[in-house]
Amino acid sequence: MLKSSIIEKIESFFTDGFDENGMTVSPEYKEKVLSLNRSPLYASLKWLQDMDAIDSKDLEKFEHIKNCRNTLTHEMLKFASSGVDFDVGEAFDEMVKLLRKIEIWWFENIEMSIAPENYPKDLDSEQVIPGPLWNLQMLIDIALGPEEEARKYYDLFVANADKT
Repeated sequence: MLKSSIIEKIESFFTDGFDENGMTVSPEYKEKVLSLNRSPLYASLKWLQDMDAIDSKDLEKFEHIKNCRNTLTHEMLKFASSGVDFDVGEAFDEMVKLLRKIEIWWFENIEMSIAPENYPKDLDSEQVIPGPLWNLQMLIDIALGPEEEARKYYDLFVANADKT
């Protein structure tokens, strides 16, 4: 989720149309983003840093999150049998905070600047819940929350199933 939020938002920002294969990305994307690093992910992170969306501490946190994710993914048996040398919950919280920081930056600097009249002048960004975070919270509620919380989502889904 974090990786796609980083890469795909920037790529879609530089989209200048569509063809039979989907989005067509402008040459500016290659010039202004992909030229920053051979990895699209790290090029996107550098672009976000250049835009003051994130800072060097955020890049360090990203590396920590990525290393934790890689450990969990590639050493799952070890994790299941003896644990790992980091706090999984803490790494997850770091990921959520970084995702929120990037999503709020997009909201404040891109979405709100396109149509400021669509938002209240006294809007408090702390009260904004970006879509990816809302989706993540819903998954957490269903997987780890009380049964009544999961049931609420299920009931809403069933009630609206014929409307899709």
